[in-house]
Amino acid sequence: MATMIEENGPSTHELSSSSKARQKLEGLLNKNMRIRMTDGRTLVGLFLCTDRDCNVILGSAQEFLKSTDTFSQGEPRVLGLAMIPGHHVVSIEVEVDSLDDAQGFGANH
Repeated sequence: MATMIEENGPSTHELSSSSKARQKLEGLLNKNMRIRMTDGRTLVGLFLCTDRDCNVILGSAQEFLKSTDTFSQGEPRVLGLAMIPGHHVVSIEVEVDSLDDAQGFGANH
């Protein structure tokens, strides 16, 4: 007697698209990122994780304040572990040296 197993999960196409996005995101783990926030601050640190709400956790984070002089950023403030709420994120950049190891993330975008 054979038993049939039904799957009620996402379709194969959705799963492959989701797994590709997950692989790209996992490729960015422990890479240096620069996150610009709505209040003008910039945080730089190691990308540790994110969640469904696009909140981002950075390790060894440093905060740079918005400068009126474009040539001087001033001294960074060391934060350590930092959580950036997703609704405050304006942009995220991966540092070029870190991106070389990210297995072609964004190469076709």
